[in-house]
Amino acid sequence: MALITRHRAQRSTPGGLVTGLRIGLSMLAGMLGGTAGAADPDPPPNIVVVMVDDLGWQDVSVPFGPEITEFNRRYRTPNLERLAERGVAFTDAYAASPVCTPTRAAFMTGRHPARSGITYWTLRADRDTSTAHPRLRRPDWRLEGLSEEDVTLPGLLRDSGYRTIHVGKAHFGAIGTSGADPIRLGFETNIAGHAAGGPGSFYGIHDFAARKRQGRTGTSVWDVPGLEGHHGRDVYLTEVLAEEAVEELRRTVADDRPFFLHFAPYAVHAPIMPNHRHLDAYRDLDPREAAYATMIESTDAALGRILDALDELDVADRTIVVFTSDNGGLSAHARGGPPHVHNAPLRSGKGSAYEGGVRVPMVVAGPASSGIHADARRISVPVSVIDLFPTILDFAKVAVPPTHAPSVDGRSLGGLLREEDALDSWEERGLAWHMPHQWGASGPGIEPFSSYRRDRWKLLFFHDGPRVELYDLESDLGETRDLVTERPAVTDRLLLELDAWMSRVGASLSVDAASGEPVSRPSTSVGSTTD
Repeated sequence: MALITRHRAQRSTPGGLVTGLRIGLSMLAGMLGGTAGAADPDPPPNIVVVMVDDLGWQDVSVPFGPEITEFNRRYRTPNLERLAERGVAFTDAYAASPVCTPTRAAFMTGRHPARSGITYWTLRADRDTSTAHPRLRRPDWRLEGLSEEDVTLPGLLRDSGYRTIHVGKAHFGAIGTSGADPIRLGFETNIAGHAAGGPGSFYGIHDFAARKRQGRTGTSVWDVPGLEGHHGRDVYLTEVLAEEAVEELRRTVADDRPFFLHFAPYAVHAPIMPNHRHLDAYRDLDPREAAYATMIESTDAALGRILDALDELDVADRTIVVFTSDNGGLSAHARGGPPHVHNAPLRSGKGSAYEGGVRVPMVVAGPASSGIHADARRISVPVSVIDLFPTILDFAKVAVPPTHAPSVDGRSLGGLLREEDALDSWEERGLAWHMPHQWGASGPGIEPFSSYRRDRWKLLFFHDGPRVELYDLESDLGETRDLVTERPAVTDRLLLELDAWMSRVGASLSVDAASGEPVSRPSTSVGSTTD
């Protein structure tokens, strides 16, 4: 194994001594009968979450839609198929946002981006990353992202006796802030995670650095840290991160504590760079699309490497594995062929209010001892990545602190996975999205918006205008037929529900550039469809 710079809480941060003390106390509590100690007669499971970057709903061979599509046939993801065969596939799973940081922060805290104020992707705490809109301005938002003051999933698990490991992309907080360091957010080990959301390069021969990829000298904020032992070598970033994750798993099984591994490959985020070891299988595709396909296959191989390691280490029968993505698939730029078609039949892609921007693959698998009823089951009720926060704590037997619980917007999927919940109790739940920002590309639905899904209906409230659209996802998954004028009662009901949700979480609307005032709320559009 090449030399790797690893960051560990006990020795790499000012709070390391406190973290070490917390771990010691939690282990002592376990020996005295706590929730995650070695003496627990019913110990909690190990947990692995694979959070892929920009992986679309159609970017895998597992069909999450009603039928197998051209894209399902194009991509080779046998390890996800293997996981789905012994797990549960959520066909209607969603990211918390059509861009990355808001979803990742929501997963870490269980709080909706509109509630936390982390409504867009972060980089520098003193600089807004939003693209200018001709008529709207973004509201105040939390440019710094998460901080060490936040209640986080790894922090709660660590304090309950788990060993917490982060490998890959973090992008939780801005450069120079506490949130840029995964260790200060509750991880004991951090490999390659920092403030930037994409890699400088996927190639070791470039030192995973942006300027070296461009044939220049110097450093960049996009350079992946901590992998110096692989610099100058003919290695691919996704493979390197998988091997480092497996090495951490090997190190962990000697420990009496359960583990939480957050594996977040920088793939399949731009820059689109092929893994040449997989390229021959895609010679018939557009070169850019072939490169993208190799990135997907490399990510699946990384999943397979982790699953194999769990088997080899004899811990698979006490480990829950979650596979998902932080937003819809990239389609507006950097891809081969025409834009906005790479998630079909879903409309548009990353950055968009339409399904292509927010719908993601999600598979959960776990041992029988966890009570999960799996075996290739498919669940079609709408769920969110935000739900993973309470779900993981549920299975880990860790309580949400009373001070944080009222702000948790997710709902544990445990009842669905154990077949304890009636499906209709979920079908009536509304899911909302809120991004009062202009993403840095143009295309269908790529503009400031709030949206709301309940059962089969999806309401879009675009802040410019404002304008309202309504779709029946059961009969029109591609959102091609706007039903606002045909279904005014449904439109008005969902507008009121969206408005009430916005009030509940404190969502800040876009600001009209001319007046300096927030745009009109959804409730003001009620009744307008019948005029």
